[in-house]
Amino acid sequence: MRTLIREIIAKEGESVVLEGWVRNRRDHGKLIFIDLKDRSGLVQVVFLPKPEEVHASATELRSEWVVRLTGKVNKRPDNMVNADQEFGAYEILAEGLEVLNKAEELPIPIDTDGREISEEARMKYRAFDLRRERMENNMKMRAKVIHAFRKYLVDRDFIEVETPILGKATPEGSRDYLVPSRIYPGKCYALPQSPQQYKQLLMVAGLERYFQIARCFRDEDTRGDRQPEFTQLDMEMSFVKREDVMDVVEGMLIELVETLYPNKRIQQKPFPRITYKESMEKYGNDRPDIREDKNDPGLLAFCWVIDFPFFEKDEETGGWTFTHNPFSAPQPEFMESLMNKENIGDILTTQYDIVLNGYEIGGGSIRNHRPEALRKVLEIMGFSDEKIQSDYGHMLEAFKLGAPPHGGIAPGVDRIVMLLQGEPNIREVIAFPKTGDGRDLMMDAPSEFTEKQLTELQIKVNKTK
Repeated sequence: MRTLIREIIAKEGESVVLEGWVRNRRDHGKLIFIDLKDRSGLVQVVFLPKPEEVHASATELRSEWVVRLTGKVNKRPDNMVNADQEFGAYEILAEGLEVLNKAEELPIPIDTDGREISEEARMKYRAFDLRRERMENNMKMRAKVIHAFRKYLVDRDFIEVETPILGKATPEGSRDYLVPSRIYPGKCYALPQSPQQYKQLLMVAGLERYFQIARCFRDEDTRGDRQPEFTQLDMEMSFVKREDVMDVVEGMLIELVETLYPNKRIQQKPFPRITYKESMEKYGNDRPDIREDKNDPGLLAFCWVIDFPFFEKDEETGGWTFTHNPFSAPQPEFMESLMNKENIGDILTTQYDIVLNGYEIGGGSIRNHRPEALRKVLEIMGFSDEKIQSDYGHMLEAFKLGAPPHGGIAPGVDRIVMLLQGEPNIREVIAFPKTGDGRDLMMDAPSEFTEKQLTELQIKVNKTK
């Protein structure tokens, strides 16, 4: 039976079977040393001159070969302990060796943090790039963060629900990715920019507290630290006010940091609240970096930004558009203005953003749960009755059937992990990200359709240079 490297500390003097990767080999004549790595850690293995066949096989080993090794767990003398390794107080005296798979010459080195290697090379060999210690740690911590989110919410009576990936295209601020239907020629599904409408419909369904680790898709022009697909912690709650949602999220983030990142310090608890107007006037943006010392990598300055304008002028059409999403409710004192469609530029929304060290890590709002209020928002945006019915009829009908007041938020998992791990961009905390220009170099995507696929979908492609 296989023993993990982390388990050897309880097996001193015993023979064990280890399986993993050879990280390096050091030949000292009669003695050969390798570092063996598995998912739990790394340990030094010593090959003595005897058994001769085992020693001979060890001379052939190279980096990243996959092996099964039998050996005796030995406690190293105090003066031979490797303090830089977690299991450096132990070594394995090899008794048997089987090569499970060889590795060709490495396309990129993995014994560094990888920052000196071009992004194109790292993305092309991503499965290999993930073997480096920094990337492995990022993936493990990402999993722990998501687990912490799940536990926190489940303990507070939230229900995890998966919502559809194939849905309907509706205006939500960005272009949709479309999926042609073979069964219904000329029609398409849309990949969700967020589960916004589904999660509100779950409130209509009476679930009251929902969450999901949601995959989201937005067909945006390549810029900065955006990805065509990303992950958010989607949440919605019934019978809540703004403060209720903010309290849940704030408590969750504080517990996350104190549990998984005890070496980091939260600058201020409870998180300060800054109005949109104050943020723009003082910081010149709506995601203020309020750190007292920006040179301290362990300092986390969370804050809430509130009191956003509901509408802004659309530069292209000259009409009104929403600043965040059309489903937000106005602040109660502005409901009359919304219903009368007057003083539109002065209406403030219930939107709230959570910001960390100058990055927006989540946004949400209390929603319009009354159909007549949602309709007024769409009318202000210039939607015709036909368009309203076509795009939002299902929401309006649902809200007529006992929809509770509700609100939610969607913290971005990728960005939160990026900041907590001290990484410069979200590609470093996503297992298989796209490049900055939206390509998957490992899988060579996007790729061409075959003629057969196009024929089945009844699609013709007009290629332009």
